[in-house]
Amino acid sequence: MAILENIRKRTTVLILIIGLALFAFVISGIFTGNDFGGAKIGSSIAEINGEEIPIDNFKRKIENANRFGNNSSLQIVNSVWDQEVRSTILAQQFEDLGIDIEQDQIINFIKTNPAYSQNPQFLDDSGIFDEAKFRDFIADLKNNAPRQYDLWLQDEQNIIQRAKEQTYFNLIKAGVGATLKEGEIDYKLANDKVDIRYVRVPYTSIADTTITVTKGEIDAYIKEHKEDYKQEKARDIRFVYFEENPSLGDEAAIKEEISQLLEDKIDKAKDTTYVELGFRNTKDVAAFLDENSDVKFDTIYKAKKDLPAVFADTLMTLEVGQTFGPYKDADTFKVSKMVNRKANGSVKASHILIAYTGAERANPEVTRTKEEAEEKANEVLKEALKNGADFALLARDNSDGPSAPKGGDLGYFQEGIMTPKFNDFAFGNNEGHVGLVETEFGYHIVRVDDKEDIVQIATLVRAIEASEETSNKLFTDATKFEMATTTSDRAFEEIAKESEYAVRPVNKIKEMDENLPGLSAQRSIVQWAFNSETAVGDIKRFNINNGYAVVQLTETYEEGVMSSEEASAQVLPKIRKERKAAQIISANQGKSLDDFAKDNNISVATASALTVKSPTIPGAGNEPLVVGTAFAIGQDAVSGLLEGETGVFMVAVTKKEEATKLDNYSTYANSIKSANAGKVFSAVYNALKEASEIEDNRATFY
Repeated sequence: MAILENIRKRTTVLILIIGLALFAFVISGIFTGNDFGGAKIGSSIAEINGEEIPIDNFKRKIENANRFGNNSSLQIVNSVWDQEVRSTILAQQFEDLGIDIEQDQIINFIKTNPAYSQNPQFLDDSGIFDEAKFRDFIADLKNNAPRQYDLWLQDEQNIIQRAKEQTYFNLIKAGVGATLKEGEIDYKLANDKVDIRYVRVPYTSIADTTITVTKGEIDAYIKEHKEDYKQEKARDIRFVYFEENPSLGDEAAIKEEISQLLEDKIDKAKDTTYVELGFRNTKDVAAFLDENSDVKFDTIYKAKKDLPAVFADTLMTLEVGQTFGPYKDADTFKVSKMVNRKANGSVKASHILIAYTGAERANPEVTRTKEEAEEKANEVLKEALKNGADFALLARDNSDGPSAPKGGDLGYFQEGIMTPKFNDFAFGNNEGHVGLVETEFGYHIVRVDDKEDIVQIATLVRAIEASEETSNKLFTDATKFEMATTTSDRAFEEIAKESEYAVRPVNKIKEMDENLPGLSAQRSIVQWAFNSETAVGDIKRFNINNGYAVVQLTETYEEGVMSSEEASAQVLPKIRKERKAAQIISANQGKSLDDFAKDNNISVATASALTVKSPTIPGAGNEPLVVGTAFAIGQDAVSGLLEGETGVFMVAVTKKEEATKLDNYSTYANSIKSANAGKVFSAVYNALKEASEIEDNRATFY
């Protein structure tokens, strides 16, 4: 913050320096001659330091942002808002300081962006960015692809903005430094050490119940610390959620429905009998599932581990053509039918790869010849074939393959996954067999670890959903509750309790919030809560995903300083702490360290090698005032009573150790300079934003 304070104090000097460092260039459509910003028309989404941000321009940016990513609409609004506020505040600074960007500066900036500088269509025969090709591309967009050209215009403005920001922040960073004396001080703060004896009477030794704090005292405290108790506009609500879930009757009906699909249907007409084959006997499972299942036929063969864990054992034992079910799996009922089985269709194997120079995907660090690789592979194979050989250890020590850290384990795989020769070896040999295979990757010592069947299973699936009857009842219940709470003098919570409904509170909702705990994204509820016509106590029913919510507004908070009621939870502990400190200090004035300990039934403790930069006292916590005082008093001196973070302290210095003097403190000075320079981007912008007058109208439009 010291950097920002110096910047504020030297604003005029900074403007003068930047003004001397730069010439004012004219920038207006560097490539195009157009002002992308356009005229200010319609209502404004914001006013920043007196400058209006037109809603039309803002909406266009929202539309463009919507084309990318999967964020919610409000997340995109807030993201574009943050960008707009930042670019506007900084643009005002650029204008005040005369920072403009010329055409060659933009080209230079583009050359540093990999999206352009590494794009093959903009490179010459030597692989170097070709400015002429880039300009021709933009001209072609303008003439033949107007939509892409509009997107380029936005990119151009972003490039100009980033180039200006780079210039602006580089100028500020150039003025950030640190002297050798600052480096020396920083070194000493971290390396000067002090040992102490101390006594701490913790604040917890006085019960909170013995400290009486009045509302007037809380008000006075808030008045003295206004900056600590500022608040944004906020709302408290509570709600009852009527969630649409299937009833037990719905579950039973769906189970019965899927059970009936198992069997054949016989339709007897006047002269003929028609049989519609059920799932058990159908000859075309794919067509049957297309017509009757929520999930289509999955033709992929699966190993046991890929089947639902609870039912995998049962499913794997089915014979071809046999069915199992109905069974409940999560929110569905299922019937599964074994369509086909491949015995030993999945193999688990481990291998040790001995690669050589020139083999496919060989690590550049491998320098052995093919002959040397074959010789080594045969040596490792002999070791692997010995009784008691540790194959995993041999793999870790010898394999050039990526599976080496896992002991060569390749896991399970089906036919066709591995390279042909490796595949044939793995599927053509029995479990436990170890042998040598040559492929394009080198020589493999392969062990067949396991084999298992894979199965093709067709599954008839029906989601367990609420019936129309259940949905209608839910609507009726929600409506009745809404009417009861809006027409009765009884409390919202009392009526809910009577019907055994759970009331859920949500506190301190902000005006641009979207997600509400327990209800997820419900922007309409937030907008209603902040509507000027909605009063505390008002109730409304909202249709939400998977049900209804009956919501009551319970409290409003306006922007400004908190009231005593709102801040009491934060203020009370601080006032109590001050009172306790005063009591302890008053009762122990003039006492020695040992008397202070004895009279409060506390032992004298010790702490060694304390530093100012890490002022933590073991057993007492972070105590910067106490540690700082220990450094400030002399050797063998005793402090007075100190109001610490966790209690009242008295400290006696037993040893002081100064850090070894260095010949040069430039390393520490450079570290301070780098740390301060790294803070410039965020610290300067945050200071500018804090000092700006921003009228936020987002809630009006979104």
